[in-house]
Amino acid sequence: MPPRKDPTARQRRLGLELRKLREAAGLTARELASLMGIDHTKVSHMETARFGVGSDRLRALASHCGCTDHTYVNALIAMATEREKGWWEEYRGAIPTGFLDLSELEHKSTFLHTYQVTHLPGLTQTEEYARAVFEFTFPRLSKEQVENRISHRLKRAQILDRPHGPEFTAVIHEAALRMRFGGREMAREQLNHLLALSERPNCTIRVLTFEANGFAGSGQAVLHAGGSVPQLDTIHLDSAHGAFLLDAESELNAYRDLLAAMEKASLNVTQSRDLIRGIAQTL
Repeated sequence: MPPRKDPTARQRRLGLELRKLREAAGLTARELASLMGIDHTKVSHMETARFGVGSDRLRALASHCGCTDHTYVNALIAMATEREKGWWEEYRGAIPTGFLDLSELEHKSTFLHTYQVTHLPGLTQTEEYARAVFEFTFPRLSKEQVENRISHRLKRAQILDRPHGPEFTAVIHEAALRMRFGGREMAREQLNHLLALSERPNCTIRVLTFEANGFAGSGQAVLHAGGSVPQLDTIHLDSAHGAFLLDAESELNAYRDLLAAMEKASLNVTQSRDLIRGIAQTL
């Protein structure tokens, strides 16, 4: 089997987890390869996701690294043996790969917690809201590029309709609610859509108001995607220069604390609905 030319973010994450196992055991790639009876280049290829790894070899690797967390190892094996091609693959080559990685991350997640300060979360956006966002990017996108991104964003949102899908929690700054992308009518329709989502049992929408005391916050969008085990959680940071995926334990803990603080400072669900409804009625 030829090496992968462009591993997905999930494949790269698996390789990174294998490297973490090795480094936690204090082993070099050559030392681990010797214990496993394979060429040391194979260890490097597994860790860089150039090649996949089978379940038996992964169990052997974990054993030689002294990992006794069987739940974690089984989660890694599940990642390693995945064969399904996600719906997002139809967009490969048509939109940036970062969008595809985000789709896969959401699809595989056990929960999704996000904080947004200027835009509403992508999973909650209506078609017209998404169009207003993508038509105002710089450099300007072609009509085809805009339509591809809108189509992809709407398909991402279908995860909220999936039976037994991830629990979705969004803390949205009041500023994002008052943005009038596309005009008053479109903004009102978007807020009404957000209200409808907030009534679903798997969706929690909370608002962080301008009056929130002692909250400096973060200007960038933050997404905490839950893995099948906590070690496989991921933080997705969105910025004007692209997305960043964080997975170091210290980074995960820092953003877990940040999101918890944002949620604590926000209005409760009922108060949040009342504020959203009130803003919509003024439009």
